[in-house]
Amino acid sequence: MQFKAAVLHEVGQRLVIESVELGELKPLDVLVRVQASGLCHTDLEVMQGSLAYPLPIVLGHEGAGIVEHVGSAVTQVRPGDHVVCSWNPHCGHCFYCERDQPILCEPFSRHQPAGHQLDGTSRYRLGSGSRQGEKLHHFSVMSSHAQFCVVPESGAVRVPVEMPFDRACLIGGGVMTGVGAVSRLARVEAGAHVAVIGGGAVGLNAVQGAVMEQVGSVIAIDRDAAKLETAKLFGATDTLGPDCPDVAAAVKDLTQGRGADYVFECAGGESALQTMYDVVRVGGQAVILGKVHVDQKVSLRFGSMMGEKRVIRSSYGGARPRRDFPWLARCYLDGRLKLDELISLRLPLERINEGFDAMAKGGVIRAVVLM
Repeated sequence: MQFKAAVLHEVGQRLVIESVELGELKPLDVLVRVQASGLCHTDLEVMQGSLAYPLPIVLGHEGAGIVEHVGSAVTQVRPGDHVVCSWNPHCGHCFYCERDQPILCEPFSRHQPAGHQLDGTSRYRLGSGSRQGEKLHHFSVMSSHAQFCVVPESGAVRVPVEMPFDRACLIGGGVMTGVGAVSRLARVEAGAHVAVIGGGAVGLNAVQGAVMEQVGSVIAIDRDAAKLETAKLFGATDTLGPDCPDVAAAVKDLTQGRGADYVFECAGGESALQTMYDVVRVGGQAVILGKVHVDQKVSLRFGSMMGEKRVIRSSYGGARPRRDFPWLARCYLDGRLKLDELISLRLPLERINEGFDAMAKGGVIRAVVLM
């Protein structure tokens, strides 16, 4: 079969909507008819060249849709199921999967950067034009900026049919990362003082994750006053912006002189990392969710690292998709999780470049493509 997808042929170029030819499905493959796909800054990094992937490639790693077909060995989902796709499918039996660290799954870590499925191959070819038949690469074993996507069984997670697709697709990305970092990874307790650095999609979800855990206070920190106003909508009790002369002192003033019990760094960059160390209390815990270029060195004040502070870098907020995606969907349906407010722009696949243009200008929290 053939279907339409947004293909990146060259770094620095626009995505091109063209036909993709689907090859033979394997026993553990799930074919999903994509209904909605969220645009993420990670996609943009590939397009701009700061994150290297083999080309041509179909981007997208926040997808939701309806199961169209399943391989002969698939047992967890069936045609007609509504699913959220996970960008970190795992084999379930490698060294790390057996130690309950699926984010580090060896087949995923080996084959995903090469643009392949977990078995080390691609299911896609260009379906038309002068390069017809050329291999297409997968992105995060999903490639959801398309009318269909192929994911391993572990990458297709059933959610309630009442869940709207344009909100469901967000669960598998920034929502899981932010909320999961608070609830699953750090295991923040009720009454704690929480600071969140960065008011983008991940930061806003860390804010509302803290609210869901009934913390004592949520302090949002950002250089953009508009983002801080949005953080209030998601439950921030206090905000510290560009007019704050000493963020560390201000956080101590808000936390009985100690500093935050938990800090979630969601902005990326050296200054944000330094702020993280400065505002977490001695004996406190910090989670790094932001990122810089993988080869970039950062310089931090050593004294700020002292005091038995515990720090972890997380890519997916301790996600266990089969456990967590249905939970997050139910939280939304029950009114405990804000997703509508995350979507700034909805547009068809043919206008996907407009969404990335808006993202590059900083004008959206999340843009969602509707198929």
